[in-house]
Amino acid sequence: MASIPAIAASIVPLALSDLPADQFPDHVHLRSTSAENVVQAVVARTADIGIASLPLDNPGVDVHWVGEVPCVAVVAVNDPLAGLDLLSAENLKGRRLIASANPYRLRMRIDKALAEQSIETGGIIDSNATYVSLALARSGLGVAIVESVTLTGLPIKDVVILPLAFHIPFYWGVITATGVPLPATVERLISSIERWAMDVPHFRRLEAIPPV
Repeated sequence: MASIPAIAASIVPLALSDLPADQFPDHVHLRSTSAENVVQAVVARTADIGIASLPLDNPGVDVHWVGEVPCVAVVAVNDPLAGLDLLSAENLKGRRLIASANPYRLRMRIDKALAEQSIETGGIIDSNATYVSLALARSGLGVAIVESVTLTGLPIKDVVILPLAFHIPFYWGVITATGVPLPATVERLISSIERWAMDVPHFRRLEAIPPV
């Protein structure tokens, strides 16, 4: 399996735990990597299942389903914003932002949302994984804007999670190589990943791939 870190650290372990003992593979390799590498692994057939954030426009993969969750803000417990019930765009003015580094995926949506709100932040720290952003926020280095999936499987102490007053969606999809028959175990895992995703707060299963 190849998966972006957000899902590899949260939903995938739960989905694997659903497999009956007599159907569990002798060897499972779970690779946590970037969305681009996930797609490449599936196309090269070095991964049977891929879970990647959108956009997904590679003709060599089949998208089984797409999910969406809202992004949230995360701050240290002693941050001045920690007592808020809802974080507005105005609260981010002049604050250092902690966000995804990939400019073509979630970061693109974060930047677009802030531009629409005419918000100028006080600098940025970017990272390639949500759990790194959470650690940075816990250290008081800024306000992290992150997808909310990781938080369900990797709770972290000494931070406060704040819903956003404006919407920044995080999209991901489950993929396999086009034209490759799926073993029963793979089909079961795809269904199990979806079942556990349904338990994530505010998760939505989309009927179509959303526009970039």
